Amino acid sequence: MNKIYIISGERSGDLHASNLVRAIKSQDSSIKFRGMGGNYSREAGVDLAVDYSEVALMGFLEVVLGFRKVLKYLNLVKRDLLEYKPNTLILVDFGGFNMKIAAFAKKNGIAVHYYIPPKVWAWNQKRALKLKETTDQIYSILPFEPDFFTKFGMKVHYVGNPLLDEIRKFTPHDFFFQKNELSYQPIIALLPGSRKQEINAMLDRMISLVKEFPNSQFVVAGVDSVPKEVYEPARKAGIKLVFDQTYDLLSHATAAVVTSGTATLETALFRVPQIVVYRTSPISYQIAKRLIRVPFISLPNLIAGKEVVRELIQDDFSIENLRAELQRIFTNVVYKGEMLQGYDLIREKIGEESASDTTASLILGKRAE
Repeated sequence: MNKIYIISGERSGDLHASNLVRAIKSQDSSIKFRGMGGNYSREAGVDLAVDYSEVALMGFLEVVLGFRKVLKYLNLVKRDLLEYKPNTLILVDFGGFNMKIAAFAKKNGIAVHYYIPPKVWAWNQKRALKLKETTDQIYSILPFEPDFFTKFGMKVHYVGNPLLDEIRKFTPHDFFFQKNELSYQPIIALLPGSRKQEINAMLDRMISLVKEFPNSQFVVAGVDSVPKEVYEPARKAGIKLVFDQTYDLLSHATAAVVTSGTATLETALFRVPQIVVYRTSPISYQIAKRLIRVPFISLPNLIAGKEVVRELIQDDFSIENLRAELQRIFTNVVYKGEMLQGYDLIREKIGEESASDTTASLILGKRAE
């Protein structure tokens, strides 16, 4: 095995892909990587055929409207895959795109390893059978997934959660407040997402909270992978922005309002009381509501198997509900304590495994299946 093709399609997937690439290289430095990803993958040494920022979409309606663009890049990646002739294809998250690539690769005799598989347990669970048909190995980062896949006669490896690897590496900045010109009032962290469409949908409602909590300071976690003008509403509202310092922000925050996604689990692992929010186009929401088969959308609640954090979705994502929930976090000691106990349960369920190293060993055949 000397050539691997690796595909990720958004920021967190790109981060996990880059860490996996480094872990594989540490075990076999002769391997060359090519694929689709972003800055993290590029820095890890992946020769990028496509930058994921050109492809990323969210929501059912957005995907339908952007289908031609997705199809263009699907065909580009397929051609590039055949030209590169890798021994192995590693797919990282990004289910809609990567499941199509998996089927194509399998037909062309390329071994398919899926790291962070699509959330087929959430809707249209029969897609698990498609995964079974088109992949050679699956590596899960959610502790409840192997049991789900067992129902379809599939053996899936739980490898731990890569967020723990990131958090273990993190050291808080000693002068975070001074560096970002923050006051010493309690921080309410606003995490609006990592994609332009998400941020546009979430940020306005989040920043409307500012006048409701004059004794706290609101700080937005910005990412450099989206245009800076996306954050202009926060600047106009006089809210501080910190770019690519999410872990520092969480390590100093008293509470957080977080767009549903990977960041909700990061916030839980930093033990910051949070409110999970999400809003999409009305059409996308109506479609999702009819398809989704799980009682929660946030990772903390899904991993715990119960409501640990409050989810404010679509119409429930209102200023009134946000205000009430934040006040509850600040004033209800019992409520806050129960949330922190829930976080401890989540941490216990995730375990101590190093996801990148374990997955690398399994892909390279250096660890027993």
